Amino acid sequence: MMPADPTMAAEKDELEEGVEELTMQEEGSIQNGSESAAAKKKRKKKKKKASVEGGPEDAGPAGANDHYEGANSGQLPGKDGASAETNPSAEQGQEAGDNADEGEEAGGEAADGGAKKKKKKKKSGKKKGGSLEQTDPPSIPMADLFPDGEFPPGELQDYKDDNLWRKTSAEMREQERLEKPLYDDVRRAAEVHRQVRKYVRTIAKPGVHIATMAETLEDCVRKLIQANGLHAGIAFPTGCSLNHVAAHWTPNGGDKTVLQYDDVMKIDFGTHIEGRIVDCAFTVAFNPVYDPLLRAVREATDTGIKESGIDVRLCDVGAAIQEVMESYEVEIGGKTFQVKSIRNLNGHSIAPYQIHAGKSVPIVKGGEQTKMEEGEFFAIETFGSTGKGYVREDLECSHYMKNFDVTYVPLRLPRAKQLLATIDRNFGTLAFCRRYLDRLGETKYLMALKNLVDNGVVAEYPPLCDSKGSYVAQFEHTIYLRPTCKEVLSRGDDF
Repeated sequence: MMPADPTMAAEKDELEEGVEELTMQEEGSIQNGSESAAAKKKRKKKKKKASVEGGPEDAGPAGANDHYEGANSGQLPGKDGASAETNPSAEQGQEAGDNADEGEEAGGEAADGGAKKKKKKKKSGKKKGGSLEQTDPPSIPMADLFPDGEFPPGELQDYKDDNLWRKTSAEMREQERLEKPLYDDVRRAAEVHRQVRKYVRTIAKPGVHIATMAETLEDCVRKLIQANGLHAGIAFPTGCSLNHVAAHWTPNGGDKTVLQYDDVMKIDFGTHIEGRIVDCAFTVAFNPVYDPLLRAVREATDTGIKESGIDVRLCDVGAAIQEVMESYEVEIGGKTFQVKSIRNLNGHSIAPYQIHAGKSVPIVKGGEQTKMEEGEFFAIETFGSTGKGYVREDLECSHYMKNFDVTYVPLRLPRAKQLLATIDRNFGTLAFCRRYLDRLGETKYLMALKNLVDNGVVAEYPPLCDSKGSYVAQFEHTIYLRPTCKEVLSRGDDF
């Protein structure tokens, strides 16, 4: 064996002292939990250099190379069959240090990986609680967005005066608990309405074909509500009445009407689950000159909702609505117009599969003395006009509905019998339009439809129009008079 070179021995001692110093630093930093990755890497390089330059006294070249490869490959030093020729205790200490280094690095990588995983989880496309988020445009059904069947409630308002006790009554609360399936149905229909109208506001812009907009809206409703015959779907045709047309207009097949910047459009559509109808409408206008008109009608509707309640007389609701509505003026084209309530249009009660259930909610004073009752649904809707404040039937009819109380009527026209079977199967007593019949594949049905109208089986509802050149706005919500409070089912962030 060759004698050790003094210079190499000195370098060796110096390297060993550096290793010991780094080891001590490592122990201190582990205790403090603050060792950096750069320090680990530097310490490891020095240890490897020491093992390579240590000379024949420490290990042969083969042993040094084996140790280096073992550290890189994750194998424990000495496990590959290589043995140190001299100084086994130093070799074992160095191996233990390398093993600790590798363990620390692995732990650090695992910790880093855990942090990365947490960050990815925060960026996932799910809401808190794991539920899905709605797409744009909406495409996920409500049943998938709310798999537990708990749908968002509407706005809750307390009753007034003699009915305040209902809020804390244990009996009334128990009654509501028993009605939960009913609440689930109407709240699901209301949530569909909220999400669809939010999307429709983004596409109802000047230049759009109204027929395209209406069909897009209706397809969206069918998708979100999971339309299923008479069990779930659209409650009535989408109203797209423009300017002086107050209600009951939707484009028939082939209509090419395009929405303009100066138009005032009423979008009125309904959804239903098991016949429980949510009827809600709003007005869109792009020219800010119409803002006072829209504000007047929206506040009148909110007033009607506020005044409604169990044992409230319908005439009192109408008087409150008219007072708010006609306190507004709007200036159009240099002329000032008082906003008028349309006296022959009303809100109405709603029953299963029956959009107009018998009670009318006036929007002017002097209406009927009938009272609202517990458990009733009402559509509180108001119409404000710059015209005469009175509507008449005009233009081509698009809305139809089978009479709710009709009994058997003998029909002599075979085509009318066939069309009636289609109506019964797809709409029952819910309203429909000619576009819906087109969608079902019905052709050449106008004569048969007229025969059903003439025989009193089906009623037609032509567009209702104020004077030409005037502008009409509409806002509407569906409320439910619960045992403990009233719930504005269709209320949303928009209005």
